[in-house]
Amino acid sequence: MDAKIELGRIWGIPIRLHPSWFLVFGLSTWSLAMGFFPEGYSGLPTAAYWLLGALTSILFFGSVLVHELAHAFFALRNEIPVRGITLFIFGGVAQIEKEPCSPGAECRIAIAGPLASLGLAGLFGGLWLLCRHVSYLAAPNIWLARINLTLAVFNMIPGFPLDGGRILRSLVWHFTGSFYRATQVAASTGQLVALGFVSLGVFTIFTGSLFNGLWLAFIGWFLQNAAVSSQTWSSVQQSLRGVVVGQVMGRDYPTVSSLLPVSQLIEERILTGAQRCFLVTDKGHLRGLLTLRDIAAIPQRKRRYVTVREVMVPFERLARVQPHTELLAALRTMDDANVAQVPVVEGDEIVGILSREQVIHYIRLRAELGV
Repeated sequence: MDAKIELGRIWGIPIRLHPSWFLVFGLSTWSLAMGFFPEGYSGLPTAAYWLLGALTSILFFGSVLVHELAHAFFALRNEIPVRGITLFIFGGVAQIEKEPCSPGAECRIAIAGPLASLGLAGLFGGLWLLCRHVSYLAAPNIWLARINLTLAVFNMIPGFPLDGGRILRSLVWHFTGSFYRATQVAASTGQLVALGFVSLGVFTIFTGSLFNGLWLAFIGWFLQNAAVSSQTWSSVQQSLRGVVVGQVMGRDYPTVSSLLPVSQLIEERILTGAQRCFLVTDKGHLRGLLTLRDIAAIPQRKRRYVTVREVMVPFERLARVQPHTELLAALRTMDDANVAQVPVVEGDEIVGILSREQVIHYIRLRAELGV
């Protein structure tokens, strides 16, 4: 979900477009202008069909945005931060930073989206009834009513990560008291649903509808990946429960002086030692952190004249954790700061460094040992 185009903010939440959105926007506009509108409302100029198609496609993605904003609203009501909302090839996704703290919160957040789509279906359906004799208004309204109703019904399919799958997870969570078991059940159901979409897509291809079949199979593939990822991450969370940073962190960490020229650092420490991350210290005090990403941002011709201090991330802006911090909380800290490593400090003293690579290595070791 990288390479997003930011459109603005609502309730402080960034609203972004993924480049794949333009593909679906184009296909949707073409389908409406060449198929749905001419078949249902003949006699309009060709330019009108294309203009209505484009406007209707924009309103459709506006409807998807309302669906995701409904999720975000109830997430915020339950004190769960929302990192952003992204519109992409399959519609939209609200990036909620952490899992709900109770089955009730999970259910409220999940069902808000389909209810919003259902409300929009009723709104556009009502507008169609009022102006059904005016083709320019009736055509987009009836299509938007149908597509929002479809969106509501589709999302209620009980397979994770669809909203229906999240509602299923909240119910299993409520009755079993185990979030882990609920996630496993919902993700397994999601994989069955994904298999159903792929099978239906293959069948549709053999009946002669290539595009529709490929689209259904593609949706199934996406749902399958999402369900497996959720199931895997749930297992990782379960295995790391109770593990603290001090058990995983590296106690040997490379340090450099803040006055060292960047070019000298590259020649003496990076190219020869393959080191990618350095703690910047002066007389034993942590001043900041320097990574390859920071160095790569400096034009090559300027590296001889720039010191580490000028490009490092200063201590005040540095994400950091303590040895007794839970590992899962430390991973969330790294994710929030969009970094691959954080220093581990105890008071003013540096005691180690934690990287994503160390966490992955730790997980693999536990798996190999059957822990």
